[in-house]
Amino acid sequence: MQKIKDPGFGYSSKRNAQSVINKKGESTIIHKNKKFSFQDTYAYLIQISWFQFFLFVFLSYVLINVFFGLIYTLIGIEEITTLSGNKFKDFLNGFFFSAQTITTVGYGGISPHGFSANLVSAFEALIGLLSFSFITGLLYGRFSKPKASVKFSNHIIYRDFNDGKALMFRLMNNRSTIMIEPKISVTMAIRNNLEHSISKRDFYQLKLERKAIRYLSTVWTVVHEIDTESPLFNLSDAEIQKLDVEWYILMEYHEDSFAQKVFQTFVYTNDDLKFNVKFKPSISYNDEGFVVLDHNELSTLIPMETNVEKM
Repeated sequence: MQKIKDPGFGYSSKRNAQSVINKKGESTIIHKNKKFSFQDTYAYLIQISWFQFFLFVFLSYVLINVFFGLIYTLIGIEEITTLSGNKFKDFLNGFFFSAQTITTVGYGGISPHGFSANLVSAFEALIGLLSFSFITGLLYGRFSKPKASVKFSNHIIYRDFNDGKALMFRLMNNRSTIMIEPKISVTMAIRNNLEHSISKRDFYQLKLERKAIRYLSTVWTVVHEIDTESPLFNLSDAEIQKLDVEWYILMEYHEDSFAQKVFQTFVYTNDDLKFNVKFKPSISYNDEGFVVLDHNELSTLIPMETNVEKM
């Protein structure tokens, strides 16, 4: 068996330790005492969810207009429009004038008259140009950021294979493009020597039936055959079921949409392991003879004794 050194996850563990990678392929590590640099802002805003991004844009837009609305109110709202006698209404006039200025809309109903208002509005117009340029760059960066879209089966299975046993899982491209030169590696981590809620992890690089192919247009079933080189060799189904184990997947391929290589990570745990079942074929042919790939069947399992034409 190919036992390897710690790939970066750490040897030490504990009974209720969470996986360092979630099902979305994202890191679950909590960073403590990490110093934030202004240069990290772009990376942060590129990585957050779309909901968080648009919430950030909306709140920033409102806060900037509130800030400048207060400034116009303090320097005298009469420098941009007629006093209403109501402070809140005067603030609203300053707020909406700020919104017109920062977006360079300028309806013409309100305009600066005094030197102070002109100075502030000129500065705010510059802030607006820079802000919208920054947001436009972020939008482009979020859309153009190279990202893999690999769909993994919900389960990893342990079943009869050839004259022995094998671990298997399936994957497919979640896009309609063809994966060029996909490569995959599987690292298995086993927790053992549990004492006082502390354990140690051993890492193994699993030998795969195929770790690379030329291209993939449908489904790839990744197979680790249980032979003498496997860390699961000579273990019964019951013994494997009792193991505290995780399988870390690293996938890389050339993504035609971005014209460059992309990567995706994934993890299976012992809770995802199913015994003595097989994957239902997810490929069929339509009446015209074209291949039909059913994405909903990627994770469908059937009993081993079921006879289905292999696709």
